[in-house]
Amino acid sequence: MRKTSWCAAVLSGLVLAGASAAAAAEDATRPRIYTNETFVEDATRATSVPTADLMATFALVFGGLADSVKVYPTENYYYFSFYHNSTRYAGNFRLDASDRDDGKLHFAYYEDLAEWKEQSPVQYQRLDRSNGVTVEKIERLVYRVSYGEKSVIFRLNDLSGVKPPPAVMGPDEKYIGPVFDESAIRFFLIFNKRLKLFHYVLDETISVADQFLRAQQTSRIVIGKRTGFAFYQDYRLKRKILIGVFEGNARVNNYFDGPFDQLPDNFIEGEDLREAILAVEPSLAGKIDRVGSAPDGSGRYLIGPYRYYRTEEDLRAFHECATSRRRADEGYYSCFVHKDEEAAPEPAPVQARPARKTSRTSK
Repeated sequence: MRKTSWCAAVLSGLVLAGASAAAAAEDATRPRIYTNETFVEDATRATSVPTADLMATFALVFGGLADSVKVYPTENYYYFSFYHNSTRYAGNFRLDASDRDDGKLHFAYYEDLAEWKEQSPVQYQRLDRSNGVTVEKIERLVYRVSYGEKSVIFRLNDLSGVKPPPAVMGPDEKYIGPVFDESAIRFFLIFNKRLKLFHYVLDETISVADQFLRAQQTSRIVIGKRTGFAFYQDYRLKRKILIGVFEGNARVNNYFDGPFDQLPDNFIEGEDLREAILAVEPSLAGKIDRVGSAPDGSGRYLIGPYRYYRTEEDLRAFHECATSRRRADEGYYSCFVHKDEEAAPEPAPVQARPARKTSRTSK
């Protein structure tokens, strides 16, 4: 009887384990539901948030995090938002590659932006033990942040093994590193050594978190239904090059403002990025570090070769240029770098990082 009962228990356990696994698999494919009810209740609640007190706001937001979080963007920003008395606030924690191993954590928040109103001041501070905040390195890309009785494990996105397939790279190109944008789109940052220009190439080695619509003017241009990112399907290589970011997203600095602010900081090898930047802008020699930042943190070189567009017509010039040069023209890949200074918007500097500067615009 004992043997029979033991077998029955084992079989019962196996059935339950199978049912649990099936339920977990079903949960993984089931969409998360967002309701207007939740939005209305958040927007209309009377809340008590001391937004003028940075450390009190830090304690509130940090205290609301899970014990372990995943930081997807490659410049190591962990973004958040909340409503306070009908106003939406946005912000971020950042474990900057330059100083996280020295125990530093960057924290910023601000009233969310909109095109119809002026930007409110950004609250920002670099925190460390002097503020009661400790940052401990557990593994190469895993950190424990503690404040008071609360500790949170921040797991940075490990893309160490991500490389573009050989068929995606041209003979004049150098791979700088992988970019995971906050839009959930992944890119390869590539530098053309002969033409001295950068491209963001869509990483299609994984499932792309978007669906694409063909532009009316040509099937070579496709635009993301979710992100608004516009890509050109290369004539010479089997790849899509980012050529456009919707201007409205850039102006309010939302998740779809383009990958310029998510460079592959954790994965840049040696002097690769600095050498590429200096090939484009030799005047910066001695003025930037290996990731393109000024030594005093006052600025960072902006890599934004795409156009900020409002309509598909704004993208026509890319196709006209590529069509005319697609065969033997050595300047073909320069077709995918936008140089019209008048078209670039002035995105608001809301992420409390050093400004990124080029001769065209600054953020």
